[in-house]
Amino acid sequence: MTDPQIVLTERVQQALAHAFGAEHADADPLIRPSQFADFQANVAMSLAKRLRRAPREVAEAIRAELSDFPGTVEVSGPGFLNITLDDGWIAAEAQRMLDDPRLGVGTVTPTQTVVIDYSAPNAAKEMHVGHLRTTIVGDALARLHEHVGNTVIRQNHLGDWGTPFGMLIEHLLDIGEEAAVGQLEAGQGTEFYQAARAKFDGDEAFKQRARVRVTTLQSGDPDTLRLWHVFMDATVRYFNKVYSLLGVTLTDADIAGESMYNPMLERTCADLEASGTAELSEGALCVFPPGFTGSDDKPLPLIIRKSDGGYGYATTDMAAIRYRVHDLKAGRILYVVGADQALHFRMVFAAAQQAGWLPDEVSAEHVQIGMMLGKDGRRFKTRSGESVKLTDLLDEAIERATAAIADRGYDAATQAEIARAVGMGAVKYADLSVSHDSEYVFDFDRMLGFTGNTGPYMQYATARIRSIFRKADMEPAEVQGAITPGEPAERALSLHLLGFGELVSQVAAQSEPHRLCAFLFETASLFSTFYEQCPVLRTDVAPEVRASRLALCALTLRTLETGLDLLGVPVPERM
Repeated sequence: MTDPQIVLTERVQQALAHAFGAEHADADPLIRPSQFADFQANVAMSLAKRLRRAPREVAEAIRAELSDFPGTVEVSGPGFLNITLDDGWIAAEAQRMLDDPRLGVGTVTPTQTVVIDYSAPNAAKEMHVGHLRTTIVGDALARLHEHVGNTVIRQNHLGDWGTPFGMLIEHLLDIGEEAAVGQLEAGQGTEFYQAARAKFDGDEAFKQRARVRVTTLQSGDPDTLRLWHVFMDATVRYFNKVYSLLGVTLTDADIAGESMYNPMLERTCADLEASGTAELSEGALCVFPPGFTGSDDKPLPLIIRKSDGGYGYATTDMAAIRYRVHDLKAGRILYVVGADQALHFRMVFAAAQQAGWLPDEVSAEHVQIGMMLGKDGRRFKTRSGESVKLTDLLDEAIERATAAIADRGYDAATQAEIARAVGMGAVKYADLSVSHDSEYVFDFDRMLGFTGNTGPYMQYATARIRSIFRKADMEPAEVQGAITPGEPAERALSLHLLGFGELVSQVAAQSEPHRLCAFLFETASLFSTFYEQCPVLRTDVAPEVRASRLALCALTLRTLETGLDLLGVPVPERM
């Protein structure tokens, strides 16, 4: 099965070479869907000036070279090529897609090792809504890259080291390990941190203990490390509850926090200084990557070691990028991090290239995550102005989903299962359906709606198709009929589905999961039209037509379920 636009691009480029010479074979045919045909190619308009010929004349020459095309090609207007594919070709390709376990999704050649840095909560505090988007988008990208054949290494870059852990460990000792573990596992990390901070600011003796504890932690004191592990293990168990609820694929094996790079930092600084990449400036060790200047037009420093000898985010990120390239053998590194870190990552990438740690054949990319806004258009916060706890947000999504399906007659266990899927699906799909670098308004009423481009609408579309097969008393995998679209709604749905394989490859390559959401929404919308206009199980439908339509239902269902799974959106059997 091949994407029609890919087929058309290749055929039109061949026609360009035959009509005007091989030097024009790589011209973009500018093929787009059309309201006047299946597709329109506008290449004659752009090529006419180079050839010094009239656009319509160029279009006619291209059309003449497409005489054996499986469909019709007509020239319209000043030189547009209107292309309509043959119904038999569409039917054959749809059947090939139905018979293909991968629905036309190919595997990339050559494959890459793709390192994806995402989620990355701060262990000193609990997860809040700011971690939601990085977690959801990063997990979708991991699923997509694995599906197209890349080796994916997930990296959960936890904030699990540094000076705050001195006061956190001392507070743990003050209240007792059992009480501390209970609080941290319950997701009360912010309260824990605030209590420790209050003592640090108001109790001089506590402050001194905390500072000493930082020193013992950094020196590797066994007892302090044991206490740090008690703190971290409880915190990670809380993180895992959130990940389980969201249905993301991160595991403990993916944790690669700041503590992991701590032993590498001294060497990182020494190697950068020895190579001349870093230099001392006002007592601090800095890299001055070319092209970065401050408001005073002076070179902007990336501080690798502070003047007091301490390390910062830049040190860890430089150590991490070298580790990921050298040890993990990354061919591509995706940093799924907030857009406000754009300058930092541009400088880190430039410094790593300057040091020779990021060679040209390795791509490092900042997948920028836009801010989540409330209905008032401001940063999403509680009424009191605090960050919203992620667990509170997810619990509310499930509560609202439970209310939305309360009148559907399900037993308590089934209702709870569906509500969880609908609630989590709504939150995740709402995030993924907008470009990751865009800000978006978090609105439960909109995202839990059963109409429009929402998670529940997509889930309902799959449930409706499954209900057709229950009425037919058969499983979707049991369909036997050949897809032979006869009605316009059948044809439109079949033609659209053929684009799935190429789109998934593009979404992975370009880190744009919102495009997959758009494709799936159009799929569901086209199926809705098909469902209304083309009866499937009605008694007056001919057996061969019934079989064809059931096959098209099965193909649509598999496409929707596969696409939603790649996004990490759960699909309940019933709604």
